[in-house]
Amino acid sequence: MTTEVVSLANFCPNCGEALGSHSSSSTMDKPLITKRRVKKVKRKASAYARRYGAAFKRLKKKHPRTSFGKLSKKAHRLARRK
Repeated sequence: MTTEVVSLANFCPNCGEALGSHSSSSTMDKPLITKRRVKKVKRKASAYARRYGAAFKRLKKKHPRTSFGKLSKKAHRLARRK
């Protein structure tokens, strides 16, 4: 019975690349290409949307257990009045 010693490649604990003669240095030389993310331009809130938001916040503070549907109906009514 013969026993063979199999040597496994050593791996860097930080980056996981193989160490020694089998490692490829070409991956280290390549610069990382990063894409720039373009921020999406937000639209300005309309006067109606601001009135609705303020009315909804006031109603939610007064009636915290009321459902969203009922509160939004009341808030839309208040926003349309002004």
